Amino acid sequence: MAGRGGRRPNNSSGQHRYPRSARVGQTLREIIADELVRIDDERLEFVTITRIDVDDELNRAHVYYDSLAGPEGDEGIIEALDEYRIRIQSSIARQIRAKKTPILDFQPDDVIRSAERIDEILRADREATSLDD
Repeated sequence: MAGRGGRRPNNSSGQHRYPRSARVGQTLREIIADELVRIDDERLEFVTITRIDVDDELNRAHVYYDSLAGPEGDEGIIEALDEYRIRIQSSIARQIRAKKTPILDFQPDDVIRSAERIDEILRADREATSLDD
């Protein structure tokens, strides 16, 4: 979009134009994933950080994860993440340039799990259809 005189707004920083909370969320995702690799706890071995939603004030970050353990492993995973929350937040504070570090709230990514369940249903339906032929 052109500004006065037909010039585009100056974006000399080279950053994309999307909300700060989205950029912070991506950075947090990378930091948390790296920190989980460093934590030696078997409950967190197969945990993947899928997405992070950060509020506009950067007060709270909802950290969504998925795991090969599935829903059966959620209790142990959340327990472990809660135990290491301070360590993870300290790592974030050291690595980002912000006045405050968002409080982390860990929860399973139900969107991913729903998509996996739909895929399973469709696959079973295709197999049943092919057996009927």
